[in-house]
Amino acid sequence: MPESGPAAPGDAVAGRRPVPFRGGGFALRPNRIAGAGGLLALLALWQIGSTGGWISPLMAPAPSEVAVALWAIAADGSLATHLAASLGRIGAGWAIGTLAGLAAGLAMGMFSLARAAGLPVVSALFPIPKIALLPLLILWLGIGEPSKVATIALGTFFPTVIATFSAVDGVPRSLIRMAQSFGVPTGRIIWAVVLPGALPGILAGFRISASIALILVVAAEMIAAEHGIGAFILLAGNLMRTDQLLAGVVVLSALGLLVAALLSWAERVLLRWR
Repeated sequence: MPESGPAAPGDAVAGRRPVPFRGGGFALRPNRIAGAGGLLALLALWQIGSTGGWISPLMAPAPSEVAVALWAIAADGSLATHLAASLGRIGAGWAIGTLAGLAAGLAMGMFSLARAAGLPVVSALFPIPKIALLPLLILWLGIGEPSKVATIALGTFFPTVIATFSAVDGVPRSLIRMAQSFGVPTGRIIWAVVLPGALPGILAGFRISASIALILVVAAEMIAAEHGIGAFILLAGNLMRTDQLLAGVVVLSALGLLVAALLSWAERVLLRWR
């Protein structure tokens, strides 16, 4: 059989077709035009349906009306007030839950005793909806900020633990044994071998926990808050101001996109070695 190799310019003349390169490795290429085009097409269909009378303006106001409502709450300062309250709760709760989850996940990923003691607890408590614990947390911590922050922290703690110890499990043990055979200290092994190898899985867990934090802050603010995006959406729904309600939903969607963009930037910076 003839040996395969790079196609020469004369191969096509001789009737031989060059074989395309097959080693792309499923490399994904970003296509921002397609993403923006899909969103704009959806908004255009929504606007046409509302203008044509096919969509009830009470049930789903046109995007132009939602934009007007969003501009109104931004101009009178209420959007900044609600957004600052929500971001403060998300930042505090996510930071506490993530740091605690990282510590517990690393311990469960590397030490048998920590995993044996912690895994049953995590498996038992993770399925409980954390918003169901808010009334109990209000009894313990009061109706102020601590109960809301604790709810978000609990909600972000468990997915961070699971993502972290699963990512640590995925680090090749041969690399750890090699470092140990050269007498590398345990702390250095964790910093230079375990953490870089587990970082992709940990960052993937951050995406999940950040989304959960956003969901929980809205739910908590709907139950017991005067300010916040969730409280604003609940008030708009009670008043049947669906344009303001959807404006609040748009703000939540923008927050989700912002968090995703920040995490994508962190992945590009921290995972350049990939």
